[in-house]
Amino acid sequence: MDGTGGDQAERRDRMGLVARAPAAELARLWAGLGTAPRFAWLRPPETGTVMLRGRAGATGAPFNLGEMTVTRASLRLDCGAVGHAWVQGRDRGKAETAALVDALMQTDAADRVRARLLAPLAEAERARRDARARKAAATQVEFFTMVRGEG
Repeated sequence: MDGTGGDQAERRDRMGLVARAPAAELARLWAGLGTAPRFAWLRPPETGTVMLRGRAGATGAPFNLGEMTVTRASLRLDCGAVGHAWVQGRDRGKAETAALVDALMQTDAADRVRARLLAPLAEAERARRDARARKAAATQVEFFTMVRGEG
């Protein structure tokens, strides 16, 4: 990564996709990649909380909405690539996998990880989003006004 905005946005989107993925689906796809690379922990998975902030109407003053449990991890592959991850909840295995994905995407294995893990995750997320939209659309009520004929 050269630190340009495009790479940062791509990395943010990629890690968001991995963090939102159901843990079982991520584990299944990760297992399909083969043997995990050797690495050393920079920060082993640790669980804590973060404060969520909100704004009324998206423009009002920020306020503390509440706390959310997260697990973070950082590691370095033997080749030197560093991976970081933050995932919602207490799943240390998911945090480790997410950090490994982040690190591998900075290596020659990036195309393989993209094709075998990220593309299926993106497709599954699109399918879930479309199903949710169809379900919501089925309950939509459309209102219309009839012309009363008065002048």
